[in-house]
Amino acid sequence: MRQNPSFTLADPTEIKRLIRDNPWATLVSNTSEGLVASHYPVLVDESREELSIVTHVGRPDEQLHELGEHELLVIIQGPHGYISPGWYDPKPAVPTWNFIVAHLSGVPEILSDEENFRVLGKLVDHFEDPMPNPRRMEGTPENAAYAQRISSGTVGLRLTPTRIVAKSKMSQNQPAHTVDRIVAELEGDGPYASTALAAEMRRVHDRMRAAR
Repeated sequence: MRQNPSFTLADPTEIKRLIRDNPWATLVSNTSEGLVASHYPVLVDESREELSIVTHVGRPDEQLHELGEHELLVIIQGPHGYISPGWYDPKPAVPTWNFIVAHLSGVPEILSDEENFRVLGKLVDHFEDPMPNPRRMEGTPENAAYAQRISSGTVGLRLTPTRIVAKSKMSQNQPAHTVDRIVAELEGDGPYASTALAAEMRRVHDRMRAAR
């Protein structure tokens, strides 16, 4: 991913926030058979001080990816959207795309069956917590027995990346009045409205203004 100093995202806290808010990830491996891509939910490993994520793959994806034999690239993508030049000043301009994304690369650690089962439970809890009546993986003896059986069809992994490339392109190169206009359009009811992207832009520019 091409970097630009104005858009570089280097704060580990912000990268962790990006992962927590956008846990659906793309996993990419360059294997002996060619490129392989899969999609799975990931969690920040909160037990570790350094940035680390845990997830699982369904069998036989661990073989297709040749997990543990070479680098794995995990792509985390946050809010993104089209930015019309009509939202800028009348002077000539071209459209662009605002986005926030992180690429995490490293050789993954394959988890033991016991740790994989714990990670699966944490994944379920993470997504069930907001539900009015959460269904826990081990909420009943029947659920626990079923989860034990079904977990054998998965392989858990932890990735502590040795290389991180992250980018937050949120119109940091535009004047404040243009940023305000873009945010207003994103919060409106037009064809490219996106409240999530507007909130991300506000977050970035509020931090920039506070740092001045």
